Amino acid sequence: MRACRLHRPGPVAERPLAVEDAPDPTPGLDEVLVTVAMCGICRTDLHVVEGELPSRRSPVIPGHQVVGTVVARGAGADAPPVGARVGVAWLHRTCGVCRYCRAGRENLCPNAAFTGWSVDGGYAELVTAPAAFVHLIPDGYADRDAAPLLCAGIIGYRALRLAGIADWRGARLGLYGFGAAGHIAIQIARARGADVYVCTRDRAKHRALAEELGAAWVGGPLDPPPVALDAAIVFAPAGEIVPAALAATDKGGTVVLGGIHMSDVPPLRYELLHGERVVRSVANNTRDDARAFLAEAVRAGVRTHVETFPLDRANDALYALAHDGIRGAGVLAV
Repeated sequence: MRACRLHRPGPVAERPLAVEDAPDPTPGLDEVLVTVAMCGICRTDLHVVEGELPSRRSPVIPGHQVVGTVVARGAGADAPPVGARVGVAWLHRTCGVCRYCRAGRENLCPNAAFTGWSVDGGYAELVTAPAAFVHLIPDGYADRDAAPLLCAGIIGYRALRLAGIADWRGARLGLYGFGAAGHIAIQIARARGADVYVCTRDRAKHRALAEELGAAWVGGPLDPPPVALDAAIVFAPAGEIVPAALAATDKGGTVVLGGIHMSDVPPLRYELLHGERVVRSVANNTRDDARAFLAEAVRAGVRTHVETFPLDRANDALYALAHDGIRGAGVLAV
């Protein structure tokens, strides 16, 4: 099969992904084999490719927002059927027996494997995944439009859940960074009745899209919103934004950090935390998050804004992502 493989992490400007022939994967006992139609690109892919996340497999095929069709099953996999259209997401497998898994917190499993990081992912023509960890793609979404739902959407949904807003009607939510996750999260939040205030650095693409999607206000990443926020989500991997988000958040509010990697957070003045403000991170996602999000996305009429690249331009796609060059989400057409 054709695949983009990372043999050694490096800056995306140096084009570290090699487009080459790789062995076809074979599904294990409890796995399915999926022929890949589309694979979303994600900032986590960028962290893997550039080495900001430590290498767990070498070479590795990145990509964890896979949409494709089941073409074979291992002997122990009785669903989904061959021919089903499925999504393969970041959480590849968990142990099922640790205290986190037993408590319904499988996203914190210390023995978890992750698609496109510790196992090969979807920047390829074929991928395998445990049958219990794939997701049926809702009708009404083309393959290219569904791909960003599988990480940007799911992580944004979990961040919204952790924001601690009990009544979304009239709630004031801040989004810091407005890429793939932000442009989906705003649609869920607005469908719930919230007013959304967007802080992002890019004027030409991201701010214009935020306005199109109904943001109540749009400003720069460190600009104070015109109202005190009930909660804020920081999608941008920039630690210097955290103090600004806290300063914009009202007493009792929560600032959720939505990325797997972030630059260092500068020292915080205690008055930014005083008033029972909370800072918390999002770590991965559970399968329940994915199922609940996909169902709500259908109810809310979520539509992704997508720019498509061919597989052999994966390096170009990641470079565009790193330089705010993608409006909405980027997807590789495999």
